[in-house]
Amino acid sequence: MTLLAGSRPTSMPTAVSELQARIRQMQATKLPDIMLPVLDGLRSILPHGLRAGATYSVTGSTSLALALLAGPSQQGSWCGVLGVPTLSTEAAAELGIDLSRLVLVPQPGSRWLSVAAAMTDVLGVVVAAAPPRIAPAEASRLAARLRQRESTLIVLGEWPGADASIRATASTWSGIGNGHGRLAGRLMRVEVGGRDGRSRTRTLILPFAPTSGTGATAAAVPGAAMPDAAVPTAPHPVGLRLAPELVG
Repeated sequence: MTLLAGSRPTSMPTAVSELQARIRQMQATKLPDIMLPVLDGLRSILPHGLRAGATYSVTGSTSLALALLAGPSQQGSWCGVLGVPTLSTEAAAELGIDLSRLVLVPQPGSRWLSVAAAMTDVLGVVVAAAPPRIAPAEASRLAARLRQRESTLIVLGEWPGADASIRATASTWSGIGNGHGRLAGRLMRVEVGGRDGRSRTRTLILPFAPTSGTGATAAAVPGAAMPDAAVPTAPHPVGLRLAPELVG
C-alpha cells in the first residue's frame, strides 16, 4: 500500500483493528439458526430438528425422508415432494403430513434444477429424488439459494456438499404373518453423519398406523439391537399394501 504525503504509518493498523471490531460486533448479533421440528422419535438422530437453509441426504428409505417432512408439516409449514411419481398420498397422510399444504411435482423432466430452485423459493421443506447427475457447482448454487430463502432440502440419494447424511442401513418389518397380516411398523437401523466426519448409529421404529388421529409417529429405541432377521433395506414386498413404505 502506498502512503500519501502527510499520512501516518499507524493509520493502516488502526483501520484493520476497527474493521475487526465491526466484524466481531456483526457476528455477535447474528441471529441463531432456525430449527424446524421433527417427530419425537426422530430426535435421537436429529436432536435439534432440521436446520432451515440446510441440505440433508437420505438413502435407504423414502419413508424415513417423508417422516422428516411430517414434523414441519404438522407445525404449519408448506412442504413439497419432487420427482417421486410413485408417492402415495395415503402413506404421506399416515406419516402425519398435512396434504392441504403439500405440493407434488412427480415428473420435473430435464429441468430438475430449475424446478427444485422454484420450489425451495416458496416452500419451507422439500423432499426431492436426486437427479441422475448434478455438478458440484450446481449443488453449491442451490445450497446458497436455500440459505438465502431459509428453505430445507431433503434429497433422496447421494448429494455433493450435503450438511448431513442419513442412511437406513438395515431394517425388518412387523405385522406380517405366514401369508396374512398388514405391515404395522418397521424397525430400522439409521446411521447419521455430518461434515465433521463423525457418525452415530441409532435404531428407530416407524409405525405407520395413525395414532390419536394425528398420523404416525416415529419411535426411538435407545440401545435396541436389530433382530437376527434384519436385512439390508429393500423395496416393499410385492403384493403388500404400498402405504407403509413407498419405494424403499
